[in-house]
Amino acid sequence: MLRGGRAVSTLNAMSKSRSQVMEESRKKGVVAGATTAGAVAAGVLVTPFVGAVAAVPAAYFAYKWWKHRAENGIRF
Repeated sequence: MLRGGRAVSTLNAMSKSRSQVMEESRKKGVVAGATTAGAVAAGVLVTPFVGAVAAVPAAYFAYKWWKHRAENGIRF
């Protein structure tokens, strides 16, 4: 059965438990932190230009983590 262009059965299957959401947030946070640490290390050890280039994916992963926490009502 379709409702609003989406199947109702898939809508129920998409819900996650709070512990699953928190685990996903933890994983996203670890990835964001690791890429940020790598960007800082590259900027200090190699050159600031390399650090700036490495900061682009770090900023992307940090944004994805921040957005995930905001969408799921997790406090910062």
